[in-house]
Amino acid sequence: MQKIGVVLAFVLLVVGVNGAAVSQTSKTTDAAAKVKIVSRQMVWTPGPGGEQIPLWPKGMALQKPDTGDHPEEVGNGSGLVAGRLWHWAGYVTRPTMTIYRPKGKNTGAALMVFPGGGYEVVAMDLEGTEICDWATAQGMTCVVLKYRVPQDWHPKSCRPCDREPQPFLPLQDAERAMGLLRERAGSLHIDPHRIGVIGFSAGGHLVTAISNATGRSYPPVDAADRLSARPDFAIAVYPGHLWSGHGMDLHTYDPVRSDAPPTFIVQADNDPTDDVRNSISYFLALKAAKVPVEMHIYAKGGHAFGMRPTSAPITTEWPKLAVQWLHSIKML
Repeated sequence: MQKIGVVLAFVLLVVGVNGAAVSQTSKTTDAAAKVKIVSRQMVWTPGPGGEQIPLWPKGMALQKPDTGDHPEEVGNGSGLVAGRLWHWAGYVTRPTMTIYRPKGKNTGAALMVFPGGGYEVVAMDLEGTEICDWATAQGMTCVVLKYRVPQDWHPKSCRPCDREPQPFLPLQDAERAMGLLRERAGSLHIDPHRIGVIGFSAGGHLVTAISNATGRSYPPVDAADRLSARPDFAIAVYPGHLWSGHGMDLHTYDPVRSDAPPTFIVQADNDPTDDVRNSISYFLALKAAKVPVEMHIYAKGGHAFGMRPTSAPITTEWPKLAVQWLHSIKML
């Protein structure tokens, strides 16, 4: 699909307004209703069809998130999306991956899902299991990552600062999961050279982090950690934590490598949470590094819609565009 001319025209328009702020206030009416947040202490578990696997060996000491040993919780978000609740896992200290097998014909491709949640919680259904419903319908094996949270990206000790948390716990969990998935490729009937990642909001940033990592961000634990953690393709949906706030520059902690995987990016211009320049700056950096990239910017759509259809065209169109793109790069 050739939309580069349209994309570049949009980029030039944004650059030409001397960094004027993109609207942060508009939301689709579909997501406007607010509901009471209800949470309780329990460990998130998948519904039928999902096989949940611990990422790290039993008994291994893991660095805890910012809240230490606080028991894991599950709860619902404060806003409805497409008229429905969405649910999160929080205070995650023992990360997992949950595997869903393809429906119908197995294409051999696999997709790992990084839900969003601002690195505070993990949006397990809206940007996790519901994405796997779509992926498995395309014949892909799908994996939802429940990574360690919360982790504060803006501690008072370094404001303003231009660095990511060290160590970056969600990246460690993502790298570990990719190694495990490649190690089990035979038993899962997947092609180890057709494993991609998709992420939303903070999870979209995690997509970019694992796409451009120079190696494991932790000491190897076993044979799985000797396998590549680099994805073969990447999809970033309304990503955050990328744009530096200056011109069209990325944060210094978000370097782009020339061997980053082919990437698909989508976001709404009226996103009130993550400025659209997060997507644009990453697109431009990938182009400069000569990495194949396709980007779609819609005028409206807001933030955190996942794959739920609202009145905004982006919500129904972007999954179809992603499938076309996957076929174009020979991953489906």
